[in-house]
Amino acid sequence: MTHQERRDPNVSRRTLVQGLAVGAAAAATGVSSALAQNAPAPVGPPTTITTPPRDFSPRGAPTTYFWDPDIIAVDPSFNDLAQPNTSIKRLHTGLLWAEGPAWSAQGRYMLWSDIPNNRQMRWSEDDGHVSVFRTPSNYSNGNSFDFQGRQLSCEHLTRRVTRYENDGTATVLADSYQGKRLNSPNDVVAHPDGSYWFTDPPYGGQLYEGEPDAAGGPGNPAGKLNPRIGQPAGFVPAKRELPTNCYRIDPSGRIDLVVSEDQVPDPNGLCFSPDYKKLYVVSTGKGPGDTGPGGNGDVFVFDVGADNKLSNGKRFSDFTIDGVKCGPDGIRCDVNGNVWCSSNAGRAVGYSGVTVWSPEGKLLGRIRLPEVCGNITFGGPKRNRLFMAASQSLYAVYTATQGAGPA
Repeated sequence: MTHQERRDPNVSRRTLVQGLAVGAAAAATGVSSALAQNAPAPVGPPTTITTPPRDFSPRGAPTTYFWDPDIIAVDPSFNDLAQPNTSIKRLHTGLLWAEGPAWSAQGRYMLWSDIPNNRQMRWSEDDGHVSVFRTPSNYSNGNSFDFQGRQLSCEHLTRRVTRYENDGTATVLADSYQGKRLNSPNDVVAHPDGSYWFTDPPYGGQLYEGEPDAAGGPGNPAGKLNPRIGQPAGFVPAKRELPTNCYRIDPSGRIDLVVSEDQVPDPNGLCFSPDYKKLYVVSTGKGPGDTGPGGNGDVFVFDVGADNKLSNGKRFSDFTIDGVKCGPDGIRCDVNGNVWCSSNAGRAVGYSGVTVWSPEGKLLGRIRLPEVCGNITFGGPKRNRLFMAASQSLYAVYTATQGAGPA
């Protein structure tokens, strides 16, 4: 047979290639159909509760498929507060216990406490650089900024509230009440009238986070702990003398008791509503040497009168979700009056992080973190980014709302 006889003049190279392609596609379709019958369901993005759990480092798998899987809308209205096309970011890790985040609007940096390391840290918004801001910090816990941009700090070691002035000096705002030393100021917020309100639980009496009582004190009755170890020469230990109360520092310097231990035992975080007509106070558990009633992980709310007197105190929520106690600590309001609160759910994976509530006390949403969250604040140039101090790390996520008041 000649070459001319073998070649069909009606079959071009293109036709042959197309025929082969169709045959291959048909075969592939048959294989795909067979495999599809045994294929597993599409895999969702990793979260805090998947196995393996989500990796929050820059090396972690992408998680934002228009909604971060660890941002959960319990009520549809939460979709108006959460930002869909963003994700939770871990900004820094390697701390011992992160607390007291506060945003400097002038400096455009996030400040927070690393209590056991006796230092304050700073995250710079421009390049994400993290550095030690102040050391020693007197084992500071809560921090805030007032309406003049001055930093406020609650110090465990010195049992006082300190303000850092714009000229670099420091002013002690409060270290005693009616002649008795404070316990260990925990959190502080500024009021537009120039006053400062703060809580005074006993948690700074822990060896890990401050100064145990002097021998014979409620937190060190047998005197076996030596509070002078690791402290500067001349340091004089003190003993706990006061119940766990909440106080107001008047612009004149006078200190008034505004919430007693009987009303809110072991007060911790606190914040005002956007109109400053309500005060929210977190009640946590007992601390060292605490002989009072002890808190149950609730939040209480009070009406604030024109005379700064509080009234109509009531429990805002017991923070039990799905039968899990999501213990509150730090607390902030957004401009709509919704309450954002850190969550310590212990070993209940998937419930630590942040819970969000309406002004009426209805659960709106949750933000899951892989670590216990101690405190939160809103910051960023638009004050629309939620910063979360959680155990060993600092996290952040953009929101669709803004925080109320100075950070």
